[in-house]
Amino acid sequence: MDTNIRQHIINNFSGDNFDTLRRAIDESVEAQDEVTLPGLGVFLEIIWENASQELKNEMIEIIRKRVQKGLEDDL
Repeated sequence: MDTNIRQHIINNFSGDNFDTLRRAIDESVEAQDEVTLPGLGVFLEIIWENASQELKNEMIEIIRKRVQKGLEDDL
Protein backbone atom coordinates (compact mmCIF):
# COMPACT_ATOMS: atom_id res chain seq x y z
CA MET A 1 0.00 0.00 0.00
CA ASP A 2 1.49 3.31 -1.09
CA THR A 3 0.64 6.00 1.44
CA ASN A 4 1.51 9.59 0.64
CA ILE A 5 1.13 11.43 3.94
CA ARG A 6 1.56 14.84 2.34
CA GLN A 7 -1.18 14.24 -0.20
CA HIS A 8 -3.49 12.72 2.41
CA ILE A 9 -3.12 15.77 4.67
CA ILE A 10 -3.60 18.19 1.78
CA ASN A 11 -6.69 16.29 0.61
CA ASN A 12 -8.02 16.20 4.17
CA PHE A 13 -7.95 20.01 4.42
CA SER A 14 -8.76 20.79 0.80
CA GLY A 15 -11.64 23.22 0.62
CA ASP A 16 -11.46 24.21 4.29
CA ASN A 17 -11.88 27.89 5.00
CA PHE A 18 -9.58 30.20 6.95
CA ASP A 19 -11.29 29.64 10.30
CA THR A 20 -11.24 25.85 9.98
CA LEU A 21 -7.54 25.82 9.10
CA ARG A 22 -6.75 28.23 11.95
CA ARG A 23 -8.69 26.11 14.43
CA ALA A 24 -6.97 22.91 13.25
CA ILE A 25 -3.53 24.47 13.68
CA ASP A 26 -4.37 26.01 17.06
CA GLU A 27 -5.81 22.73 18.37
CA SER A 28 -2.83 20.73 17.09
CA VAL A 29 -0.32 23.04 18.76
CA GLU A 30 -2.32 23.23 21.98
CA ALA A 31 -2.73 19.45 22.23
CA GLN A 32 1.02 18.86 21.85
CA ASP A 33 0.13 15.45 20.44
CA GLU A 34 2.83 13.86 18.32
CA VAL A 35 0.15 12.44 16.04
CA THR A 36 -0.44 15.95 14.67
CA LEU A 37 3.23 16.66 13.94
CA PRO A 38 3.16 15.28 10.37
CA GLY A 39 0.24 17.57 9.51
CA LEU A 40 1.97 20.59 10.99
CA GLY A 41 5.09 19.61 9.08
CA VAL A 42 3.16 19.53 5.81
CA PHE A 43 1.71 22.96 6.61
CA LEU A 44 5.21 24.29 7.33
CA GLU A 45 6.46 22.82 4.06
CA ILE A 46 3.64 24.58 2.17
CA ILE A 47 4.45 27.87 3.90
CA TRP A 48 8.17 27.49 3.26
CA GLU A 49 7.72 26.71 -0.44
CA ASN A 50 5.57 29.82 -0.89
CA ALA A 51 7.27 32.27 1.47
CA SER A 52 9.43 35.23 0.55
CA GLN A 53 13.04 35.21 1.67
CA GLU A 54 12.11 37.82 4.28
CA LEU A 55 9.42 35.57 5.79
CA LYS A 56 11.77 32.56 5.75
CA ASN A 57 14.38 34.59 7.60
CA GLU A 58 11.78 35.71 10.14
CA MET A 59 10.65 32.12 10.73
CA ILE A 60 14.22 30.92 11.14
CA GLU A 61 14.89 33.68 13.66
CA ILE A 62 11.78 32.75 15.66
CA ILE A 63 12.85 29.10 15.68
CA ARG A 64 16.45 29.96 16.55
CA LYS A 65 15.40 32.14 19.49
CA ARG A 66 12.98 29.53 20.83
CA VAL A 67 15.47 26.69 20.49
CA GLN A 68 18.12 28.79 22.23
CA LYS A 69 15.66 29.65 24.99
CA GLY A 70 14.88 25.95 25.39
CA LEU A 71 18.56 25.19 25.79
CA GLU A 72 18.91 27.93 28.40
CA ASP A 73 15.89 26.58 30.31
CA ASP A 74 17.59 23.17 30.49
CA LEU A 75 20.79 24.56 32.06
